[in-house]
Amino acid sequence: MTPLELRAATGLAGLYALRMLGMFLILPVFAVYASAMPGGNNHVLIGLAFGAFGLTQALLQLPMGMWSDRIGRKPVIYLGLVLFLLGSLICALADHIGWLIFGRAVQGAGAISAAVTALLADLTREEHRTQAMAMIGGSIAVTFAVSLVLAPKLAAWIGLPGIFLLTAILALLALLAVRYYIPLPQITRFHSDAETSRARLPAVLRHPQLLRLNYGVFALHAAQMAMFTVLPLILTETGGLDLQHHWQVYLPVVSGGFVLMVPAVIYGEKKHHLKGVFVFAIALMLLAQIGMALWLPSLASIVLWLVLYFIAFNILEATQPSLISKIAPVDAKGTAMGVYNTCQSLSMFVGSALAGWIYHQWGSAPVFVFCAVLVMAWLALALGMQAPKPVKMQLFHIGENWAGEPAVLSAKLHGIDGVVEAVVLTEERVALLKVLQDGWDEAGAKELIEETY
Repeated sequence: MTPLELRAATGLAGLYALRMLGMFLILPVFAVYASAMPGGNNHVLIGLAFGAFGLTQALLQLPMGMWSDRIGRKPVIYLGLVLFLLGSLICALADHIGWLIFGRAVQGAGAISAAVTALLADLTREEHRTQAMAMIGGSIAVTFAVSLVLAPKLAAWIGLPGIFLLTAILALLALLAVRYYIPLPQITRFHSDAETSRARLPAVLRHPQLLRLNYGVFALHAAQMAMFTVLPLILTETGGLDLQHHWQVYLPVVSGGFVLMVPAVIYGEKKHHLKGVFVFAIALMLLAQIGMALWLPSLASIVLWLVLYFIAFNILEATQPSLISKIAPVDAKGTAMGVYNTCQSLSMFVGSALAGWIYHQWGSAPVFVFCAVLVMAWLALALGMQAPKPVKMQLFHIGENWAGEPAVLSAKLHGIDGVVEAVVLTEERVALLKVLQDGWDEAGAKELIEETY
């Protein structure tokens, strides 16, 4: 990467991390603190407050990304961060659960993830974009783990209003970073590998394998949000832990889950057994959900099931985007990821809202039954999924002055050894290739593209 690309990648990864830290910090403490608010004795309202963020996020994520194509990336990001800051302040000042629901909805309206991804694509060359996107993914994973450990102590110190005030400060810092640290792109254009296209949406929405993965991310995060709607209460009541000591559970189970996830993912990718690892992780998650539904007599049992859960969760979080990349049409990867991310946001609302209602009616065990049903349906769908080919995406710039015939170059590139799909998009000045992970003729592809300049 050039210094400018590295600055863009680190800056946008930091922007993601600051914003996600503000969202994840409430995850392990929200239910306990919200229940003490006026109106918080109704767990249905707690579930709505917890999940309202996801509803507005799902509704506005794709439109705001498309809007950034028209008015520019940074104006949309500024607007999104201001909304997130405003929503955080509303939550910090809320004196009733109703205001908390409203503030969370305003927070979610700052749906900038698509615009941030598009800005990153504008600021990085094609051959370095995957690396830059991986930096953002890594920042989210680290932020999630840190939040689970840090939040209980932080909440004991400054309370839930203090956490929301902290998220407002983080949003302000993010605004300053966008203004003064993240570069302004010289050229803004659409990127099929990173953005959602209206023209490609129908094909993506009808794709049977992608639909399975979209349900998968919905089930994964609906179950996660449902769990954390009741888990802090269970750790306090059944586990006998004060909220400020919940980190003593989260630290080992999250760390252990991450460490044990790594060999499984490497095995799946390197040995081309990604479907087997994927199905195994879903089955492991199902076991954890059934265990939590049927047997939670002590803190030790909670820790046991959480270890299994986080091993499965980390494997699934790492493998699902890889599966999207392998399965989606080469010129529709950005669209496929946009739909996938929207399903993830929607699941946050559905999981929280339903879990709040279930807990209010019948208690905690049925919440885990609900999670188990979601995961069981996912396992059935995953078993019928076609094993993906061992492929990866490669992007090549074709030059601003190139005036050849895209169909001809696409056909020639498709004929190169190891190339599974090839599409040349002149308006994006890029050749998109899906190639075998091992043994493809990269030198031949570069030579062919250079000959056409």
